[in-house]
Amino acid sequence: MLAVHTSAAQPNRRRFLTVGGLALGGLSLSSLCAARAASPTLETGRSVIFLFQQGGPSQFETFDPKPDEPVEIRTVGGVVKTALPGVVFGETMEQLAARADKFTVVRSFATGNGGHNIQPLVGPDTQNANIGSLYSSVVGATHPATATPTNAVVFPQAVCKDVAKGQGRGDFAQTGAVGAAYAPFIPGEGGQLQKDLRLNLAPDRFKDRRALLAGFDDLREDVEGDSQLRDFDRGQRQACEVLVSGAVASALDLSREDPKVLAKYDTAKYAAKHNWDKSARGKRGYYTGHAKSVGKALLLARRLCEAGCGFVTVHTGYEGVWDMHADGNNLNVRDGMEAVGRAFDHAVAAFIDDLEARGLSDKILLVATGEMGRTPRLNKNSGRDHWAKLAPLLLYGGGAARGKVIGRSTRDGGEAASDAVGAPNLISTLLHTTFDMGQARLKPALSAISRLGEPNPIPGALGG
Repeated sequence: MLAVHTSAAQPNRRRFLTVGGLALGGLSLSSLCAARAASPTLETGRSVIFLFQQGGPSQFETFDPKPDEPVEIRTVGGVVKTALPGVVFGETMEQLAARADKFTVVRSFATGNGGHNIQPLVGPDTQNANIGSLYSSVVGATHPATATPTNAVVFPQAVCKDVAKGQGRGDFAQTGAVGAAYAPFIPGEGGQLQKDLRLNLAPDRFKDRRALLAGFDDLREDVEGDSQLRDFDRGQRQACEVLVSGAVASALDLSREDPKVLAKYDTAKYAAKHNWDKSARGKRGYYTGHAKSVGKALLLARRLCEAGCGFVTVHTGYEGVWDMHADGNNLNVRDGMEAVGRAFDHAVAAFIDDLEARGLSDKILLVATGEMGRTPRLNKNSGRDHWAKLAPLLLYGGGAARGKVIGRSTRDGGEAASDAVGAPNLISTLLHTTFDMGQARLKPALSAISRLGEPNPIPGALGG
């Protein structure tokens, strides 16, 4: 256990650093810092943000429209031309259409999963561990230079206090064989990593980013004024410095962002445009919560990556928010895409513009997909049901190709007609983005990671 104490009641301020396992098989933070400095890394220096669209986004109404098919199949609503000649998206993807030359969409991706869960992020293809936990098991639970957790999950309540609490369907903290020590950091949700890097504050105050920041500031003043820190070895001093740097607290504090940038990420205006209380999910505030939070959640993910987090999962709201059965629980396709599609479109477009402006387009890979796609045929209520054979997939940044459409679907949009790829290919793509897999294969301790990287990355997706 590693604890940071800020109470004046502590008898000796120099004892604020209590070194134990820190989720690294007995390594202390100070020895981790020293080991990192002395050994080469497998990391490429790239981070991943996995924008998980739970409920199953429709391929027809996003990136693979079928406007000329019979009415029972045809894309609901209109289509919009993109920056790529001859390529169209669904009408609610208007802002992304204008930026289609900057990212890749895959029209031949299938999750092979037709149920509500959190595959392919966590499931059999990931050895039943969050992909971010697999990443952390290689690089360590915290970044050695900033003490930022290397794996995080962002839910709506992390960025918006006035929304229903989102949690999703499934255990995002599942770690499989790598162990609970590598469970993701979940802002505002506690978790083992927050305990290991705890401040001597009440749990409810710890959830407050401002209180967290103030606690680090108080600790920093004491440590900087302590001459006996000179007696620490280099590793110990670095361990102290990362804890008082305030990087984690600063990353979580959106008030520190440039107001103009923050405004560009703000998707709250979409929450009031439509009456979504026609369904049970609408009445529970799920669509409103998604619209208010998805932009700021992506901004928080970018800030975490800049602070040293290597894998951030952004949950786009709530269980089934992309589910569009047109039943008592869910909206129909037209209303559903208005409820979630436009806010999603705005948020991802803002993220692309931001990374382009900041020169981070090669450093962070954004992946957007869900656990499944939607049926080729509309049901009797003008909804689409669960479909395992095809799902929309977007890749931006982090070495991904730009302005590319990979694969094509059958005429009815039901399955791949060329260049079929599945969840193992996507997982391999993420691992090849973050690690030098050639080096990983040379290390017996990384055999599990190596096996997950063995399937071919999505052909043509990287190196653009």
